[in-house]
This record gives sequence, C-alpha cells and structure tokens, in this order.
Amino acid sequence: MTVISVDGVTRRFGEVVALDDVTLDVGPGELVGLLGPNGAGKSTLLSLVSGQRRPDTGGVRVLGGDPRDAATRTGLGVTPQETGLPPTLRVGEVVDFVGGHFPDPMPTAALLEQFGLTDKARKQTGSLSGGQKRRLAVALALVGRPRVILLDEPTTGLDVSARQALWGAIRRYHAEGGTVLLTSHYLEEVQALAERVVVIDHGVVRADDSLDGILRRVGLRRVLLRAATDLTGLPGVARGERRDDGTQELYTTDSDALVRDLVSAGVQFSDLQIRGASLEEAFAEMVAADTLEGAHR
Repeated sequence: MTVISVDGVTRRFGEVVALDDVTLDVGPGELVGLLGPNGAGKSTLLSLVSGQRRPDTGGVRVLGGDPRDAATRTGLGVTPQETGLPPTLRVGEVVDFVGGHFPDPMPTAALLEQFGLTDKARKQTGSLSGGQKRRLAVALALVGRPRVILLDEPTTGLDVSARQALWGAIRRYHAEGGTVLLTSHYLEEVQALAERVVVIDHGVVRADDSLDGILRRVGLRRVLLRAATDLTGLPGVARGERRDDGTQELYTTDSDALVRDLVSAGVQFSDLQIRGASLEEAFAEMVAADTLEGAHR
C-alpha cells in the first residue's frame, strides 16, 4: 500500500511554476527527507500532501483518500514551517484542544513530558521561547497518534541539544511504524534521519534514492591535506579550496589516483585525510550539474 501518492502534480503561483509534473510515492514506515534550496518547491509539495492547497494538475492521495477530507486528515500530523499558536492559551490547553480533534489522542501529560514541556503546561504559548514553540509544534503533530507526519523544517531555531531531542522523538515515532516526510535546511538533519532522500530543485525532482545511493551517485571523495603547492587546479580535482594555514580541501572521483599522482610528481604533503562526500557535498554537486545542464539546453 502507498501511504502518500503524488501523481504528475503541477502547481503554479501566477507565472511561477512551484512544482512541475512531480510524481512521488511513499510507502508505509518510510522516513523520507525532501532536500532542496530555498524556493525549490519543498514546502509547496507538503502543503499539497497536507490538503492545504490543491494541485493545478495531477492528483494527491494520502492513506488512500483525499487529503482535504477531514476523515483522511485524522491519520495525518503536520508541523508547518511557521506555526501560529494562540498567544493567550496555555500550553496544556492547546494540546488538549488539538487532541480533541482525534479519536485516540496521546495523554497531554505524557506528550509534554516527551518533549520536555511539562513545566510549561500552564504557561501561555505567547511567553514561550522560539525553541519551545518549535517543540510544541512538533508535539502537536503527534498528539493524534497519526500514521503519517509531515515536518516542514522541524528544528528551525533550535540549539543543538534541543535538535537532538527532537530527532529522538522523530526516530521513536518512526521505529513504531510511523511514516515521515520531512524537509530541512539542515543537511546533517536529513543525513541523520532519512533512509531515502528526494532532491527537488526548481520544482522538479532531480533525484530519488536511498541516502547511500545519493552519496554514491556523486561518487566524490574529500581529500584533506597540507601542502605548500596549490593543488586545487590539478587534473582530476572537481573543485578545491586552499586555506591560509596551508590546508587544502580537494574533491575528486578517484582519490587513489590523485594521491599516486602527487607522490609521482614529488609533491610534499602531510596530514592526509580521505573520506566520502557528505550529503551537503553530494547535494551541491547535483544542483550544480543540473544548473549547468539547464544552461546548455
């Protein structure tokens, strides 16, 4: 069974094409990260899946139904990029109110404890810090025990410890069989959480693969070393950076060949480190390649 089905969806805002013939299927229990630059169409896609907007063409189904139907939305939890919380309501009251829209909500006390908000239960939401509001927003996505959650930039504005705590809550939900579709500006967040990565740029799906598959697709290796000679322009170096302290960061598809060439040429270097590309580096290469391809069309 497909939990989320996006079939040939196009969505425009005036002359701007936010999504262009996008097709995406998410199965039960998947944790999928949507990755793309600002304005790529990630939030628009989530707004269609959540039923907040309609596609101009194509169709969207969630849990077999129309996401705009109330019956379908009972199985869906959403944390939008910006959450408008009633500033005069207490935290516990907001959780009770949202939970009242679901047939079997989580107990308010248990939910607040899970998100470190127990001591804020009687505080007005308007008095919360930005990070506390973000934690509450994610908690509200889970209050109805949904089968699917949509998280749009779930940890924006959080410090490292708060972000790690939210990652733990998302992992627990997923481990219990929940399906997650999330966007993030934090590439390390997608790399830490997602099993599958969908890259969107200019409203088009550029890649859809496992996390390992995305990294392998680029195939870059990062070579870090210290040398007096500028090596950034060598053959086989896709791009490089030379720092003031003599450290050079080189990206290449064949690190073994690069090191052999350095040794054969008698280049003096030290502090050699080699590793695979990160998701950030893979993403930068994919977007750059697509931009170059588009320029030659």
